[in-house]
Amino acid sequence: MQRVIHGLLVTGVVFAGSLGSIPALAQSAASEKTATAERKLIPIEHFAELPFLEEPSLSPDGKKIAAKMAINGQQALVILGLYSNDKSLKAVNAGKNDLNWWSWVNDDWLIAGIGSSQFVQGQSFYLRRLAGIRSDGAKINMLVSRQAAQAADDVLWKAQDGSADILLAYQSSIYIGDAGFWPEVDRVDVSTGKTRKIVSSKSSVFDWYADAQGAVRMGIGYVDGSRTYRLHYRPDATGPFRVVDRADLRRDESLTVPTMFLADPTKAITRSDEDDFSSFYELDLTTMEKGKRVFGVPGYDVDSLISDRAGTGVAGYRYTTEGSKVHWIDPEMAQIQADIDKALGTRKGTIVSMSRDWSTLLVHVGAADRAGAYYVFRPTESKMSLLAKEYSALGTAPLSPVRTVHYKARDGLEIAAVLTLPAGRDARNLPMILLPHGGPFARDSETFDWWTQFLANRGYAVIQPNYRGSSGYGVSFAEKGEGQWGLAMQDDLNDAVDWAVKEGIVDKDRVCIAGASYGGYAAFRAAQRDGGRFKCAISYAGVSDLGAMMAFDGRFLNGGRRRDWMRKQAPDYNAVSPVNFASEFSIPMLVMHGKEDLRVPVKQSREMVEKLKAAGKPVTYIEQPLGDHHFSRGPDRLQFLKEMEAFLAKYNPA
Repeated sequence: MQRVIHGLLVTGVVFAGSLGSIPALAQSAASEKTATAERKLIPIEHFAELPFLEEPSLSPDGKKIAAKMAINGQQALVILGLYSNDKSLKAVNAGKNDLNWWSWVNDDWLIAGIGSSQFVQGQSFYLRRLAGIRSDGAKINMLVSRQAAQAADDVLWKAQDGSADILLAYQSSIYIGDAGFWPEVDRVDVSTGKTRKIVSSKSSVFDWYADAQGAVRMGIGYVDGSRTYRLHYRPDATGPFRVVDRADLRRDESLTVPTMFLADPTKAITRSDEDDFSSFYELDLTTMEKGKRVFGVPGYDVDSLISDRAGTGVAGYRYTTEGSKVHWIDPEMAQIQADIDKALGTRKGTIVSMSRDWSTLLVHVGAADRAGAYYVFRPTESKMSLLAKEYSALGTAPLSPVRTVHYKARDGLEIAAVLTLPAGRDARNLPMILLPHGGPFARDSETFDWWTQFLANRGYAVIQPNYRGSSGYGVSFAEKGEGQWGLAMQDDLNDAVDWAVKEGIVDKDRVCIAGASYGGYAAFRAAQRDGGRFKCAISYAGVSDLGAMMAFDGRFLNGGRRRDWMRKQAPDYNAVSPVNFASEFSIPMLVMHGKEDLRVPVKQSREMVEKLKAAGKPVTYIEQPLGDHHFSRGPDRLQFLKEMEAFLAKYNPA
């Protein structure tokens, strides 16, 4: 098996060479003009365009950027220079593998997590690997590739002294009876691939954690058969681990786990939802007792924390209310953010990456009603330089307005939803697209969305409800989704339509539902259960058979835990699986799915369509041979938008 995995990833990562440069245009963000949105039909190709840059990350010295870039309709990892004496652009193509993430190690080396599904001994495994990439693109090292089994991309720590060292946890066997099934931790020199064992495998421990100094301080053990956790901890890099906490999932118990180790080796920050909404708390590592709450947001869960320059303290906290926000506690960063906010006015500036000394920042500037742009900001110069617009064709002009609304579900539960209305059109008696998010443990917020803006540009009101079971609104709200897949969660979607009709925004006889992944499931379920409410339904990569989906998910590590969770959401798979009720579908459906989807197998759509056709139901099915779960290819986005536009024009014209 090791030879199979090794060959997969070494042959899948290819250096593509120099592709040119991106000019950094000096321009004050404050002077960028904002046009008044008006009703005009934008070419469909503009919305199908892949983002030019995604998730850009500054090198520690602030001289280079690593980002995902659209090149000829496909995405690749690129490394580009920021200064006039280095405008090179290098690209690394992951081939048919997923490019899951990337991160700088030092000024000259970065790492990238890569994944791919492969059949090993008759079963499909999702293999994860780590590549070390030199910033000039001339060298790529596949790390621990000869030793690794299934999971080999868990980076615990990166050196802060300029060296290319990391701590990497990885499996060396796929067999649970082998010691190597449980990950060991090695110190790895990314530039050479040389390794040195730091912590040996420990039975049942699959997750290891290290502090900012590179000391492996904690391991979480989990036994799937008993659904029990153990927290193994030590105060330094040399002492023995001891069990300091236990939890039984069957009793709804949970561990108290540090989110960040602080400079004081006895202190940490932890995240807890004991007050319903998750917040950050102090944690005493000598007693594992939580202290005072250090940050929380009434009515919402917190997202993550931002470390300071040393990695031993907190500089800020990320959270989402109607949109994503940052609360800076570092005074320097708080002042910089205040200056950015003042310069941008109604637009939003988010610091997405910083150099080691914080002298160079990457700032994303945008809003929910328009595509954004990335700027390089050097505080000492007090100006921003435009790096790149996310969508060159759409630009940064305002499109259709976006706002958050609230409505009451039929049982009185208050639900937030994102409402997008077509620009330049009276918001009365509009046709609507109900667009539930995937997950379903996820949420929509006020952010730019190419799919939503396309529909609004074509004249549709679009509502995206954060139905019960969505994330971000506390434990009790999430728990209200338990046992309610296709039931009360579906009712929440219908209640959003009723609210929009009552407000006079929407014509009740001109509503369609569309969605991807769980949203695709909701579209199937609506067509089967609530067809009288909708003119049509559109599913992309939707789930139709919960039992089959659970069998697929169950092949992954700790599948028992996943099965437990799924049974809570849908105790009776058959009763809420649309594939079992093809005869009950009552509206036309457009079904699309990518053959290369690694998250929801394409057979979920194939079997649903086969049964709909056998039942004589109106269904259009399009399978994208190279499509994945995330619309990662420009041609797939364009085909999807064209098919959706034609389908809506036929069954629910605007």
